[in-house]
This record gives sequence, structure tokens and C-alpha cells, in this order.
Amino acid sequence: MKFTLSVAMNPLEQLTGLARVAEEAGFASIALPDSLFYSETVSADYPYTPDGSRFWNEETPWADPLVAAASMGAVTNRIRFYTSVLKLGSRNPVLLARQVNSVAALTGGRFGLGLGVGWSPEEFEWCGAPYARRGKRVDEAIDVLRLILDGGMVEYHGEFFDFDKLRMSPTPPSRVPFYIGGHTDVALRRAARAADGWSSAMMKFDDLRDTIARLRELLAERGRADEPFEYQAVCVDRFGLDGYREQAAIGVTDVITMPWVFEGIGFDADIEPKLAAIRKFGTEIIAKFGD
Repeated sequence: MKFTLSVAMNPLEQLTGLARVAEEAGFASIALPDSLFYSETVSADYPYTPDGSRFWNEETPWADPLVAAASMGAVTNRIRFYTSVLKLGSRNPVLLARQVNSVAALTGGRFGLGLGVGWSPEEFEWCGAPYARRGKRVDEAIDVLRLILDGGMVEYHGEFFDFDKLRMSPTPPSRVPFYIGGHTDVALRRAARAADGWSSAMMKFDDLRDTIARLRELLAERGRADEPFEYQAVCVDRFGLDGYREQAAIGVTDVITMPWVFEGIGFDADIEPKLAAIRKFGTEIIAKFGD
């Protein structure tokens, strides 16, 4: 099993320092969140909290995840980066393919694309994308992204996106993996159809176990049971060596975590105690996990 550092909601000036120490501590990846803006009011509930409220506010810092990956990639050599997850519904996939192509090249192929539909109607509408039929539109956008990023001269003629032959160069140095986020059956089916893995939001262990089992059923239905598939988890009730081993036993392949949270350190704290927490996690968890 691998371990990924989440850098959500941390001050932007800390990101490169967190990346360097995460690489030294043995983390495999860094997970990059996505939020376009904070609207004063929203016309839909946030789907991953019990009461539908947002757990951040208008002062919470967010970097564009692709820009952040390029910045952190410039100060590291091994660690990978992936979006967890980027809101595809409000973005044009042709423009996004150009950005992903660039960051994949600039990081030497150390980039994966985690994708979700998005939940806020305001993010869609204020970025010029329709909220209606968003799932169908995202399915088509995923196909457009895969087509362009795999390289060569390509064309696409769909219901939502239409273009004649084009090519983006250079082709990424390695195939960009896609990870699909979301907990609904529609999202799981999307992951089984089009992704190299699935990325969870915050979940309890029992729900995570059931979701992984369902994904395995859907993959088998598509003849993909024997293909490599990543299960990236944010589990809220299993921690420590024993807890992570329990996660591995149900199929989790990648634990997404914030070590400073276990030390009672807030997002807006100075960087030094966060770096100490990362190093401690590397010594006490990552280095011992396979023992």
C-alpha cells in the first residue's frame, strides 16, 4: 500500500516545502484539491458532510491544482501528484487537456488526473457550463481528455464537444492515469468504465469496504477484474499501523492523509510543526508498514 499526503487548505507558500519533506519521508504522492471559488451562497448541499455544509470559508486558500503540481514538481524528483479531485463539469476538456499535457511533461510523467463532476451549480453556471445533464457531459469530456492525451492526430464529434483533427505536443512522457471520484453508483460505474482507479472523499471504514466491493463487481462486469486498479481512500475511523493494515486488507491501495492533524496542528499553522509531523509519520508508519 502507498501513502499520499493531502495538502488541502494549507497556505500556498508552504506547498513546495511540504512536497520536499514528503518525498524525503517516503510518501508516494501528493493529493491536490480543487475549488474554483467560494460563493457567498450555494443552491445545493455539499455532499460529503452530514449536514451539507462546507467545512471551509471564503478565506481558505486554494491553488489551482495543475499549477501547484508544476510548482512542487520543480523542487522534487520522485514523488507523484494527482488531483483529488478536479471538478470537470465546469471545465472545457480541450483546454484542460492542454494544461494536463503541460504539467505531465514538466513533472516528467509524475502526474495523475483525479476527476469528479462537481457539486455546486454556481461553479458550473458562472464558468459558462450548464448544470443540467452534467453527468452525460462529464462522461463525454472524459473521453475527449483520454483521446487527446493519448497522443496523435485525433478528432471528436459528440453531443457536447465537437472538433476536427488536432494534435497536442508533446505527448505526455507516460500515460496519464485517470482516477474518478464520487460515492454514488453512477460515479462508481463511471470509474469502472473509464478510469485507472477510484478516489474517495471522507468515508467510514465499513462504507469504504462496501464501496470497494461494489467497484470490484462493476469492474468484473466489464471484464476488468484482473486489470490494475487503484483505490485511494480517505478513511475517517482507522488510523495507525493496525488501522492502515485493516484498510489494505479490504483493498485500499493508497491512503490519503494529513499527518499534522494527528498532532492537533491546524491548517493555518506554521510549516515547521507540519514538517515534523510528516517526518514522524514516515518513520513510524511508512517505514514500518511492510514489517
